[in-house]
Amino acid sequence: MNPRVIGTVRSHLVSRDQCPKYGDTSMPPVWIELAPDFEPAATDLQVGDAILVLTWMHQGDQGVLRCHPQGNRELPMRGIFSTRSPDRPTPIGLHAVHILDREGLRLKVHPLEVIDGTPVIDIKPDNTTLQGTAEFSSLVNPDTGQAILSAARDGWLRGLFAGFNGNVSMRQGERVVITATGSAKGHLGPRDLAVVDLATGTPLTSVRASSELAVHLEVYRNQPLARAIVHTHPPKLLALSLRGEGPLLDLPLFEGRVFADKLTRVPAHRPGTPELGQAVGLASRDFEAVFMDNHGLVCRGETMIQALGLSEELESLAGIAMRR
Repeated sequence: MNPRVIGTVRSHLVSRDQCPKYGDTSMPPVWIELAPDFEPAATDLQVGDAILVLTWMHQGDQGVLRCHPQGNRELPMRGIFSTRSPDRPTPIGLHAVHILDREGLRLKVHPLEVIDGTPVIDIKPDNTTLQGTAEFSSLVNPDTGQAILSAARDGWLRGLFAGFNGNVSMRQGERVVITATGSAKGHLGPRDLAVVDLATGTPLTSVRASSELAVHLEVYRNQPLARAIVHTHPPKLLALSLRGEGPLLDLPLFEGRVFADKLTRVPAHRPGTPELGQAVGLASRDFEAVFMDNHGLVCRGETMIQALGLSEELESLAGIAMRR
């Protein structure tokens, strides 16, 4: 049996003796080089994806039916189908990995414990639950998903979100992971995250994205430094804005001046409209925080902590301004 090979692993491991028995997270990442014929099949693979890589363990002994588990001769022999030994009748390896980087048809993945030159025979999305992590979609990097869930919960605890308002997102390669429409930010779960294509806004999951998707997309498109966005409805800042036009945070405080300089204001537009998205996107080129009249606050950051922290600072200053 000779399966169709779609690519080859380029690894630091050069012999079977060097290979760990399982994918060890402490080992360095490796590269998979896909054959040019399969470029159309790899079009949608992106950094952060959880995938299953099937390999053909070409140095395996296909005549072996029983073995000592993990090569330990002190353990009793077992049937090969109850082990992960590379020696088996059909030596197919199954590896749950994440894509860490992509250069054309080269995929940097981790953790993959096979020797250099191992043929790759298939790649599939990993829709299984990863041990020790939340049950995120295969299109959502668990670190990204957890950062969004934590930020939403923290913002809710600080009063920046109420009920079902507001939304949170992160850029993940050429995709955007964003909270679902109608989701309660203080009680989000892994399945409350939608994934869309950054360039087109096309949904990539069945979960419906927030109605304010246009704002998030336009900020990411206009500001390359933006990696995380927090859109809140901060009550103190909203109340302060209702007092009239002009600077929102005109305070004789050193901190006030620093953070006020990061903030700008755009006229009222109907929520969820392209006009609002475009206005905020253009403003984000020069400002880290954009207050949308009659609506709320959008803060961007290179990390989720930066975006949420800026939201907290501005709401705190608004509270001081209200007491003057």
